[in-house]
Amino acid sequence: MLFTRIFEMIPKGSSLNEEIATVLGISYDAAHRRISGKSKLSLDEALQLSAHYGLSLDALQENAAQNIVAVHKTQSISSVNDLQQYFETSTQYIQQIAATGDSRLFYAAKDIPLFHFMDGSALCRFKIYVWMRLLSTEFDHTPFDKFHLSIDLSNAIKNLGKLYDQIPKAEIWDTTTFNSTLKQIQFYLDAELMNADKALQLCDELEHVLQESKSKVTSLNNDYQLYHNELLLMNNTVLIKNKHQMGFFIPFTFLSYLLATDINTCQQAEAYLNKQLSHSRLINTAGERSRNIFFSKISKKIDSLKALITARNVLDFE
Repeated sequence: MLFTRIFEMIPKGSSLNEEIATVLGISYDAAHRRISGKSKLSLDEALQLSAHYGLSLDALQENAAQNIVAVHKTQSISSVNDLQQYFETSTQYIQQIAATGDSRLFYAAKDIPLFHFMDGSALCRFKIYVWMRLLSTEFDHTPFDKFHLSIDLSNAIKNLGKLYDQIPKAEIWDTTTFNSTLKQIQFYLDAELMNADKALQLCDELEHVLQESKSKVTSLNNDYQLYHNELLLMNNTVLIKNKHQMGFFIPFTFLSYLLATDINTCQQAEAYLNKQLSHSRLINTAGERSRNIFFSKISKKIDSLKALITARNVLDFE
């Protein structure tokens, strides 16, 4: 317990209640309630005590009964260089866990997992374009055709994509997983930051991503498992593990994550994800009819946007 560690550090005969009250600036009674467990110790208070007594954050893990977990926040992204570093850091972390050869990754996908288009395609460039317009003012007036990726950023993207391909994984999708990307294509077309031909190309590349996933689940390769969950909307959480360590990525802000490596937290997350898998249909082993229906529903959404773009071109005579 955190308070036990502190008690061992203070002078003999000192009152632990008084020590905690003084450090936190709270009353004697309030300190007593926290020490006895009658009141919750907030994360800010735990960090304040940790800093005051020179304890590492790992000491907070012993205070698990009070549900305190130390997490690492990925860096904020406000420039292309930040994004490149984000991809490079992600690659380093995943490589560390994947190096043992017994790794596995779980991805609860609200949106298309970015790893599916990290190949230098127009779709890859478009997603980076969307992200940078949301995260930086540098590209506020830049049309998509004028947006280009640096060689270093392209290499960082491709390296992460190749690494992801090598890791056994289970992804949870719904038929809504492609929706946000389709809406983004339509938005930037309507905003006249992209022409119709490019929008149609992006739709075709989305269809290619879909068909690649379909091809993977119909093969005999069990390293890629795709689940369909109709009950819950996923939230882009990611769990990666090997026999010795685990990491749980929780979305924090757009593109940034909180990374928890505490074993208890990760095991709880794994149990939750496994529960979702048990309530999902494994597309790999589903009957051909069920599998075709699933992919067809997404494909029809892509076709609907293509039809809308084509009709817009035909009717755009004003």
